[in-house]
Amino acid sequence: MSEAITPFRIDIPQSQLDDLHRRLDATRWTDGVTGVGWAQGIPLDYTQELVRYWRTGYDWRAQEARLNAFPQFRTEIDGHDVHFLHVRSAEPGAMPLILTHGWPGSIVEFLEVIGPLTDPVTHGGRAEDAFDVVVPTIPGFGFSGPAVGWSTSRAARAWAELMRRLGYERYAAHGEDTGAAISRELAVIDPDHVVALHLTMIASATVTPETADLDNPAEKRALQLAQRAQYELSAYALLQATRPQTLSYALADSPVGQLAWIVERFKDWTDSTDVPEEAVDRDAMLTNVMIYWLNATAGSSARYYYEGAATWGKPEPETDVPVAVAVMPQDLGVPVRRIAERNHNIVRWTEFDRGGHFAAMEEPDLIIDDLRATFRAYRRQARLAAAG
Repeated sequence: MSEAITPFRIDIPQSQLDDLHRRLDATRWTDGVTGVGWAQGIPLDYTQELVRYWRTGYDWRAQEARLNAFPQFRTEIDGHDVHFLHVRSAEPGAMPLILTHGWPGSIVEFLEVIGPLTDPVTHGGRAEDAFDVVVPTIPGFGFSGPAVGWSTSRAARAWAELMRRLGYERYAAHGEDTGAAISRELAVIDPDHVVALHLTMIASATVTPETADLDNPAEKRALQLAQRAQYELSAYALLQATRPQTLSYALADSPVGQLAWIVERFKDWTDSTDVPEEAVDRDAMLTNVMIYWLNATAGSSARYYYEGAATWGKPEPETDVPVAVAVMPQDLGVPVRRIAERNHNIVRWTEFDRGGHFAAMEEPDLIIDDLRATFRAYRRQARLAAAG
């Protein structure tokens, strides 16, 4: 296996964009129920308006240029070409930091935080808070392309190898959603190189009716969120965990189907009330959808649920690596510290008053500040390792 790292540039053929436009123009619309909002799923009138904008107002080439403004690469790891952004800071002694997205996210989640993290002085920060930032695309997602047989643990092993190839002896990691699970696995399999973690989600630290302290208002609310996630919002997860192949036919063939499947998650999981654009930029959300559509990764990204279903509800292996948690109040599942402490070395716990599941995309300033504050105590380890 070659360890070569080759530059990569996004250049979608015009024929793919023309095909998308033809499909959007030929959409066969279903009926819809008025007056129920999002109760039965993504509303017809909202979806039709969003698709009209996608067809006539959204500019992929502008978004493609924005993505290509960041240095991108590919390298083969474990038999698969892994795509990643790698932005080095001009500041000496910058701390290496790997950021991992989730489902149905992509590298778009982190576009707003890369500049402030790598060039803090320009963005109102301190030079000593600079990071070298690595943003990989999970195999089976986006520009890493479709993949079979990948799990969060396999992706974590790939991340350890990627950071080794990039020459980083000690580094920090941040993850959201599936990216949080991968980052946590990374600390378990590569503890000698991961100095600390920053997570927005710990699946095993959500409460159940048996574990919640109902006299504690915060835990009572956390239970209410967890029960809503289980009984109202979990159908997507059960389908992806049991029949991802069947789902993939519909999503790979219909751009409106792919859009609806993803945008509904943005509405349900963000800190929004009426439409997801209250929490995230519309063009950024559509770019995220485009990355799934253009690379035909609906099925392979869904298979992570299938590969991981056997571990649902089970505690993760213990880790001594320091863990910081950023709790976003409107996330799909809000973790509880006393439960997280059972198998994590919790060193920082920040509960914010706004934000949801796509934390770095919704509230980049909160995440930037929390990343800087979290990792200041561990920079010396990274610098000493870099110095040899």
